[in-house]
Amino acid sequence: MGYAFDLDDVGFLRSAEGGAAVAELSRLPLTASSRLADVAAARRLVGERFAAAALETAVLRRKAESKLDDPSGWLFTADALQQATASAVGRHRAGRLAGRDVHDVTCSIGADLHEIARVAGRCVGSDLDPVRLAMAQHNLGGRVGLVRADALRPVTRDAVVVADPARRDDSGRRRWNPADLVPRLDLLLDVYAGRDLVVKCAPGLDFDLVPEDAEVEVVSLAGQVREASLWLGGLAGAVRRRATVLSRQETITDADPDDCPVREVGRWIVDPDGAVVRAGLVRHYAARHGLGQLDHRIAYLTGDEPPSGIRAFQVVDHGHYSEKALRALLREHEVGRLEILVRGMDVDPDALRKRLKPKGGQEATVVLTRIGDAPTMILTRAVRT
Repeated sequence: MGYAFDLDDVGFLRSAEGGAAVAELSRLPLTASSRLADVAAARRLVGERFAAAALETAVLRRKAESKLDDPSGWLFTADALQQATASAVGRHRAGRLAGRDVHDVTCSIGADLHEIARVAGRCVGSDLDPVRLAMAQHNLGGRVGLVRADALRPVTRDAVVVADPARRDDSGRRRWNPADLVPRLDLLLDVYAGRDLVVKCAPGLDFDLVPEDAEVEVVSLAGQVREASLWLGGLAGAVRRRATVLSRQETITDADPDDCPVREVGRWIVDPDGAVVRAGLVRHYAARHGLGQLDHRIAYLTGDEPPSGIRAFQVVDHGHYSEKALRALLREHEVGRLEILVRGMDVDPDALRKRLKPKGGQEATVVLTRIGDAPTMILTRAVRT
């Protein structure tokens, strides 16, 4: 949950004294082991009243460095930072809204609006939480109009609506059911019926529960699936599903060809990006890159040449899998450092690696999967193409 900021905290943090204090605290270790010393330093610097707020802000800014381009002057709450859109992902979404008037109805601390304001026509943000609104005002530097309002009570007309419902409960667990989002997805759809609307969702959302006329876009960044967005109204393209791989600037949709054969193990194994898998576009990706499936139920692909710019797996050997056979194969190839990838089999990679106790000077990746009814092992070398 983190520290519970109030408006007085935000006022102090926005002041010259508060800004200088956070900058000074940001030079501390800010680790679990240094916590007591860090707290003492904060109390000496700003006194008891604002020590926790200043220290928490320093900690959150450091955490935000892996998500936002330049969070050095930003204000956050722990929950708001957890849900904030990564800068690269926000820029991608904003690009689809370029030139439009936009209303972010759950603007929180302003991470999405920061990117939208660069390319949109006019934009406005709203939220029910006065603390987050005050933080957004600071973070956005007055570039965007902000108003306190309920997302389910529209205060604009005609503008594109952007919504990012809360996706965690009080214990911090993710919500996967659209009915558990705050505000609920069905209520957002009812309130903004007929409006162009984009709703940011967790990638684990059950896409069978979203409207048939929505475009579902799954976005990955640096090899990790970051989010799914539902594009509705005039924002939806002529596709139902889209996978966007930002690290490769590649987009796959269900309008692309999907003529992908099932074939025997070739020279390479390719594990498609998670956005492609989550969007159900493995066959479309395979067709684009001249690959085949090892099994029509499994996402692993194979071929003679992998796509460029990915981590692919050059096949060394393969055969029927059993733990005894794999142990012998690793011994034959003198493998001591082993990565285990699994799909379609009930195998715990960490537990299996401990039982195998590989020894040797070589490094390898073993792919365990099921081809038809046969458990199969494929020994490979990971290569950045």
